[in-house]
Amino acid sequence: MKVALATCVKLPEHDADAAPLIAALEAAGARVRSIAWDDPAAVPDADEIVVIRSTWNYFTDVGGFLAWVERTAKTARLFNPAPIVAGNARKTYLRDLERRGVDVVPTEYVARGEARSVRDLMRERGWDTIVIKPVVSAGSFSTQRFGAGREDDAARFLAELTSQRDAMIQRWMPSVEGYGERSLVWIDGEITHAIRKTPRFTGNAEAVSAVPIAADEQAFAEALLEPIRQSLLYARVDVVRDEAGTLRLMELELIEPSLFLVESARALERLTGAIVRRAKGDLA
Repeated sequence: MKVALATCVKLPEHDADAAPLIAALEAAGARVRSIAWDDPAAVPDADEIVVIRSTWNYFTDVGGFLAWVERTAKTARLFNPAPIVAGNARKTYLRDLERRGVDVVPTEYVARGEARSVRDLMRERGWDTIVIKPVVSAGSFSTQRFGAGREDDAARFLAELTSQRDAMIQRWMPSVEGYGERSLVWIDGEITHAIRKTPRFTGNAEAVSAVPIAADEQAFAEALLEPIRQSLLYARVDVVRDEAGTLRLMELELIEPSLFLVESARALERLTGAIVRRAKGDLA
């Protein structure tokens, strides 16, 4: 069994999942190595399973990353599969999911080079606090929050951002500071655990803690993933509650999410087993 965990040449931050996953895979009899998607010399073997894990700089060259995904999928078994990765690389997937009837965090999109009045948008939508971030990003890259009275600062930030890339403006959801943003981790057909995350902006660290899985959160995540569940090895569904308590999707992470394996022995065991079965060829 040969397993390659896809990463990048220079990790922007520590990957807490890596060490326990590698140790568990090796204990299960797999030969494990890391390959960096942005290292031209790192080419997967034809008999190797490639699992995307910490390719956390892909947003700096999304075209190059997706080209690597396509090349890799032609010569090795890749998880998650290339079509899933391509569809999840740009956060405009939230708009597609909303059209499908999924409740998402209220979002407006601003194309690169497009002029958009933040002040007018906030007034029209009735938003007193907003979050501005790129449509293609990872971690907290170029993500900032702006409240009422800081519209000019927000406008400058948005103009600078859209001079280089597409952006999105989301309504700030106050419950992230109390109930918290919840990450539902899904591995090989099962939601294994839930994590509460603190708000994170550019330059900030993220604090996480394990929490019980609420029944409505589990139902929300399972319904969201049902149309694509057969294609997935792993997923992370990040949700938040609005003032009425309604769950809203913040992000659906299908490429390189932290799976918080340190917080769940069950998740580590399930991911290891799923990778081993695929490496053996027991699953497509």
